[in-house]
Amino acid sequence: MTSLLELPSVRKQVHLLTVDDYHRATDVGLLSEDVELLRGIIVNKMAKSPLHEAVSEKLMDLLLAQIPPGFKVRPERPLTLQNSEPEPDLSVVKGKTDDWIHAHPSTAHLVIEVSITSEALDESKGDIYAEAGILEYWLVRPERRVMDIFRQPSPQGYRSKVTLNEKETVRCSNLPGVEFPLSAIFPSIGSGR
Repeated sequence: MTSLLELPSVRKQVHLLTVDDYHRATDVGLLSEDVELLRGIIVNKMAKSPLHEAVSEKLMDLLLAQIPPGFKVRPERPLTLQNSEPEPDLSVVKGKTDDWIHAHPSTAHLVIEVSITSEALDESKGDIYAEAGILEYWLVRPERRVMDIFRQPSPQGYRSKVTLNEKETVRCSNLPGVEFPLSAIFPSIGSGR
């Protein structure tokens, strides 16, 4: 059975929300907290497995220990972009908490998605992040024990992609001092991957 959104004739008729529409719908309680806005479309966020949560937490601990002063690590917090308001698993933004009392950050130095059941969606988010000028995007694939690193954002997507395996070291190109062996974020072999 074909999904309605797979039909080109239906897709042309879909009403896309602006970020302002999305905020108004959220403010009046029309939307639940388990959604995000991607290219004007309200998308349900995926459920998080124990593996997803473990890898995300290890990443957050490493980032918190290494990020330079003046930056914040934000777990699952919105970024307000042109026609999207994604909530990446982790983002590193310049500033302090009080800077976002009236509006969410509109960019980040680093965005990370941990992808287990949402690979196609997380890959497509890369184009959204690149269009927004986010300098670096890490797509972690725990079940394969690899990380894709995207750099050099442009309106057409990221111009650079490197895939690292668990034997390599990750270095953030625009956050000095942020580096760690990729194996540090994956569970030990035999621990119930």
